[in-house]
Parts: sequence; structure tokens; C-alpha cells
Amino acid sequence: MMERWKDEEMIAMKSHRAILAACLLSLCGLAIQTVAADQAAIATRNLADETPSRFDVHVNDLSNDHVPQVQPWKTITVDPAYAGGWLVVGDLTGDGIAELVSAKNGVPGNDIHYTSSVVVQTLDGSVLWRWGNPDARNAIHHDVACQIHDLDGDSRNEVVVAADRRVVVLEGATGKELRQFEIPKDASDCLTFCNLSGGDRASDMLVKTRYTQIWAYDVDGKPLWRVAKPGGYRTAHQPFPVDLDGDGRDEIIAGYAALNADGSLRWKLPNEACRSGGHADAIRLFQDGKEPEDKRLLLTHCGGNRMDMLDGNGNILWGVTGLHFESVFFGELAKDIPGRELVVDICHQPWGNAPLLVLDEQGRLLGRYVTMRSRQHRLVDWFGTGEDLIFCGQTRALLDATGRKRANFATPMPPGLQIPDDADPLRYMIHLADVTGNGRPDLVVSTVPGTAVWLYKNEQGAKCLAPERLTMPLNATLY
Repeated sequence: MMERWKDEEMIAMKSHRAILAACLLSLCGLAIQTVAADQAAIATRNLADETPSRFDVHVNDLSNDHVPQVQPWKTITVDPAYAGGWLVVGDLTGDGIAELVSAKNGVPGNDIHYTSSVVVQTLDGSVLWRWGNPDARNAIHHDVACQIHDLDGDSRNEVVVAADRRVVVLEGATGKELRQFEIPKDASDCLTFCNLSGGDRASDMLVKTRYTQIWAYDVDGKPLWRVAKPGGYRTAHQPFPVDLDGDGRDEIIAGYAALNADGSLRWKLPNEACRSGGHADAIRLFQDGKEPEDKRLLLTHCGGNRMDMLDGNGNILWGVTGLHFESVFFGELAKDIPGRELVVDICHQPWGNAPLLVLDEQGRLLGRYVTMRSRQHRLVDWFGTGEDLIFCGQTRALLDATGRKRANFATPMPPGLQIPDDADPLRYMIHLADVTGNGRPDLVVSTVPGTAVWLYKNEQGAKCLAPERLTMPLNATLY
């Protein structure tokens, strides 16, 4: 009797195991399908072969007749000893007026860097505080891990940097070191704030190597997770946090893949879109929505020569190829065109032959400005018409969606500051930020390497009700 009971028990156990194995296999199959499913066909167009439907012009050929010249509201010399090519802007003293934060980066090896020094200056040019060792190489072709954020939720901004093997939190008003924690060697490529815990704010942090690994930490520096080669691909230059499923926790677009808040793989792009290699450059939330399928994300591929519009599940709705798309922004550039328009620069082009493209929201090519260097651009409503204009940094001009120049911006050097005649052409970095507290996004233009900053007060544009359009992005980036 006992032997028969044991036999029946063994048969039942085997049956249960078989059922469990089948369930696990089914779940695994679903997971694999979610992670690795390839779309049957992706609608793409090669923009290198297309002619713009509205205009195609070099900025040097644009007329300056009746084009106003905008003078800077303030011109500031960046502290020569500490001046870096990286600049972020925000209110550090709590008086409603912005300060300028310039950072240098140490570069111990190719594509390896960390924040080595910081200087904070007020809008009259005086130095508020300095931190770190300014005797560092000041090369910049990448983000520098120096950001402004109210990390602890006390309504006062801190300056947070990823230095050599450590993250350092500095009091915004004084530069006093509040705390620090260790990070791995070479994990200081950039610094990204996010909300992985489901709290009321973005108090968690991501650091990374240049292309391969990402680490997550909570506000106190406790390690949360580490991911290498998300989805089997290189990381993005800056991971992009976004709550895809509405659970109050950020997912991370980490390159060609999305990670859940715990670091597990959520989805990756179809193989067809990633075959040419490279990595993700710009990532933008084009449209929010309650469900992942309602969201729209823009992603540009460095080395892959493509740009895609995705939904929140990683499905590609359309793609354009054939060019090195880099930074993309979107806004209302032309009221006679349905939807919003995209502006994207084409990078790694010869000086004087750098395109800046205007597309509709289906990726159709509307216009092309050829510029000296198109790498830095932003969109701003400057004249209060409700239409955004393109501020092209190297051109120092506002351009519209019809192939016309609408304003020039003067960049006089501060007294006593001269650029040698044989120096390479200055490159320009741009930010939008309400530095004056008047409710309108102002233009902040700086030089790379850091020498001068020009502030242009936006006095005619419509006042913004959306706080995110009045302050710099939570995670400032060159991409």
C-alpha cells in the first residue's frame, strides 16, 4: 500500500513539474517575444535622396534686409582659470535669478572623462564659489557629468558631479560638499537623475561608462543595479528616463533597449533597425499618453544613420535613413502644417556644409538649411506669435520654417577678452532657461572652450505656463 502511495505521489509530482515547466516555457516564450520580436516591415525613407518640399538654402545666402539685430542683455567673462566647455544654468541661491555653472573635465584617456572642476558665477560675472582642480584638459565633445538638481527635495538646488570614481553633491549656494559616494572606475561619462523607487521625485541617479555599462544608485548612494550592453547593444550617450506604463516609476531608454525600473530588460528595438551598429544619440518624448502604445519617442542612431519614431513598446512607426541624424527638437514652426515639426542636425560634416533639416511629424523633408556648423540648435517663440523659430548656435540667428532669417544675435566679446586671430573658429553651446524670472525662456549662448557667455532676454515671447519650458531639462545634454 505504501509503495503504491509513493508511486502515485511520484506520478503526481512529475505531472505538476511538467505543468510548471510548460508554464515557465510559455512565459519565457512570451518574454523572449517581447524582448526580441522583429517587426515584419519598417517603413523607412532615405532622406539623402530626397529634395525638400519647401526650401533648400545656405545660411550665408539668406537676406539680412529688415532683419533685426538682437544685442545681449548681459555679456559675461567666464572665470579664466576654471572656465570649461560645459555650462548649465539654474537658480542656486533661491532668489529667483539664475546662476551660471561652468565645468571642466579631466580626460585620462580616449573617451574617458570625469568632472574635475566647477565654477559658479552670478549674472554680474562675480564668482560665487569654486570647486575641484582646474588644471585639467578642457576637451569637450561629449556631455560632462555636472548637473543642477534639487536632489533632496528641500526646494534648494544642488550641483551634483560625477568626479573621478565618486559622485559629489555640492550645496548650490556655497559649494560646500554635502556628501559623496564611490562609483566604479570610468563610470563618470554622464549623470542622469530618475525616479526608480516610485517616490514623489527624481532622486535616484544613473552613471555610466562611455558605451557599455550603466549603474543605478539611490539618493544616498546605495547601489540598485548594474546593466552591461542593454539588449546586447551600446548604451546611449545619456540614458533617458520616462514612465512608460504609468506606475510612478521611470523606465530607462538605455540605447536601443528599454530597461524596467529594476534594471531588467523591457524591450529592444527590432534587429533590422540596429544592424548597422552604432548607438543612440538623442532620445526625446514626442508625445505622452496613458498607455505605452499611446506614447511617442524620437531616437537618433549615431553610426546607424537613421532616426526613428517609436511607441512606448518599442515598435517603430516610421524611420528615416541615409544621414547622421544627431540632436532633434520639435515644436510648432508652421501653423499651416498639421501637427508639430521636427528640427534635426546632420553631424560629422565638413565645416560650412552642415545641414539642419526641418521635417513634419511623419518624417517628410520640408526644408534644409546648410550651415557652417549645425550641431547646436534650439526652438523658441521669440516674437510672441505662437510659432517656434530655430536658433542655430553657430549662425547666431533665428530661422523659420520657410527658409528665412528672422533675427541676428550679436556676440561682442567682453572688454579685455580677445580670441587670437589664428585660433580655430569658436563653437557655440546653447541653452533655453528663464534666467530673469519673467516667465519666458531666455537664450543662453556660450563658447566652447568656455570663454564668454551671452544672455538674451526674451521680452516678447508668450509667457510659458509649463515649468519644463522655463527651466533647463532635468538632465542637460549636448545630444
